[in-house]
Amino acid sequence: MTLNLCVLTPNQIVWDSEVKEIILPTNSGQIGVLLNHAPIASAVDIVNDAENGRDIDPQEAQQTLEIAETNLNKAEGKRQTIEVNLALRRAIT
Repeated sequence: MTLNLCVLTPNQIVWDSEVKEIILPTNSGQIGVLLNHAPIASAVDIVNDAENGRDIDPQEAQQTLEIAETNLNKAEGKRQTIEVNLALRRAIT
């Protein structure tokens, strides 16, 4: 038994297909949703873009993560800390 999952960004449809399970990042951690899942209300992390896993270079992703971690240690001020945290979060996902 499957669910239809459609993932959209402002620029494109990233995924539109049948799936067995959906794993969503929420503000309280990841949740998995199966067919006939109990009703739940939770805030989900919303982003404006997405990448297909096939298009990600693992070495480049690792390098980006390391740079973001280094920048976090060097961040000065609230704004820069927020910007670096966003970059780090993007690099992790």
